[in-house]
Amino acid sequence: MIAQLSKIIMAKIRLTKEFNFEMAHALWNYDGLCKNIHGHSYKLFVTVIGEPISDIANPKLGMVIDFGDLKKIVKDEIIDKYDHTIVLNKEAPVEKLIQFEQMFERHDFIDYQPTCENIIIDYAKKIKKKLPKNITLHKLKLYETSTSYAEWFASDNE
Repeated sequence: MIAQLSKIIMAKIRLTKEFNFEMAHALWNYDGLCKNIHGHSYKLFVTVIGEPISDIANPKLGMVIDFGDLKKIVKDEIIDKYDHTIVLNKEAPVEKLIQFEQMFERHDFIDYQPTCENIIIDYAKKIKKKLPKNITLHKLKLYETSTSYAEWFASDNE
């Protein structure tokens, strides 16, 4: 039985966990409606790849990564920082906005234009840094609306 188990778990497996959060942004110096502050109900799908643990003494036997551990990484790096936060390019003239402390308590002024494309690149960097060495970030999919999303693949960014 153990020999059969080791044959089964020597395969690469992809795991995906979904995360949902609310975030506002505006695109500085943009020529369309998105130059105005607006929010989205984001959906982030995080896919990692690795081999299931084969050490029978390990309580995580058979897992690539405990979904709870993946949840903690994404929660610490993304959800807790960006849920109900307004994200703006630091080049935008935001000084007057943040005077309304009650409404702008949660904000992040970033070094890039907060498009779905740039946000997903930033999230990939943050998540990759926190994953265990034997786990690889394979893919991210970030829905900005129910019909619009960006995807990041490790294989495209090596």
